[in-house]
Amino acid sequence: MKKTLIALALTAGATLSALAQDIVDTAVKAGNFTTLVAAVQAAGLVDTLKGPGPFTVFAPTDEAFAKIPKATLDGLLADKAALTKVLTYHVVPGKVMAKDVKPGKLKTVEGQELTVSTDMGVMVDQSKVLATDVLASNGVIHAIDTVLMPK
Repeated sequence: MKKTLIALALTAGATLSALAQDIVDTAVKAGNFTTLVAAVQAAGLVDTLKGPGPFTVFAPTDEAFAKIPKATLDGLLADKAALTKVLTYHVVPGKVMAKDVKPGKLKTVEGQELTVSTDMGVMVDQSKVLATDVLASNGVIHAIDTVLMPK
């Protein structure tokens, strides 16, 4: 009985410590968002995404960023204003869990709307959602397979 209680306490502690990480730290720990994290740093958005939120981030994976030609990506990373516009287009205020997603429009922090559809799996604009509900202390991350570009 005592060993079971210790195991439960350790498990609960690990869960709480995982949730103590903000969106940026959670993305770093996940390991498949290194380009996104570098872009967030280049845009000066780290403090914002470490803030209280809550935020929902539709996070392009490293493979999503790899689809962008190197010269285009390098240009984007060098243009802080354009990079900030692209990155904030991936962020929605509030915490939208997968179970709460409905087809329709979501207003982004950038100001434009994303279109969510559920006809062929969950899609955000033209990007497929690969993984959902990666919890952070200040919101949630949903991994996507394409970098979304605002109009």
